Amino acid sequence: QVELVEAGGGSVEAGGSLRLSCAASGDISRKKCMGWFRQAPGKEYEGVAVIYLDGNTTWYTTYYAEYAKGRFVIAQNAENTVSLQMNSLKSEDTAMYYCAIDMRWWRGCRTYLQWTSEYNYRGQGTQVTVSS
Repeated sequence: QVELVEAGGGSVEAGGSLRLSCAASGDISRKKCMGWFRQAPGKEYEGVAVIYLDGNTTWYTTYYAEYAKGRFVIAQNAENTVSLQMNSLKSEDTAMYYCAIDMRWWRGCRTYLQWTSEYNYRGQGTQVTVSS
């Protein structure tokens, strides 16, 4: 079993920044995909960013949704811990943000940008509210 704990959500004005963090614990393989997806009120889940981790804390591969490129950065901070730095936030970024993990890295981590429901495990979510 795997547990994911998110932190860092909150309220910010448009143009501001927030940093989300996620720590995973439990039965986790060396290679895995970790990522963030979100759900805005009345909308479907959508992928934000995914990172492929191979157990080496200094090397990883990242993937982003088009709207996140240039504004958001996903990074590994420690083993099984990732963050999502969000800059230049817009009102349309308001959503519940979820951290997720999947050990089936051979599927290609980019897959989880589109198929967010495929993740093995996800956290409880953290709310991000951006006021204009």
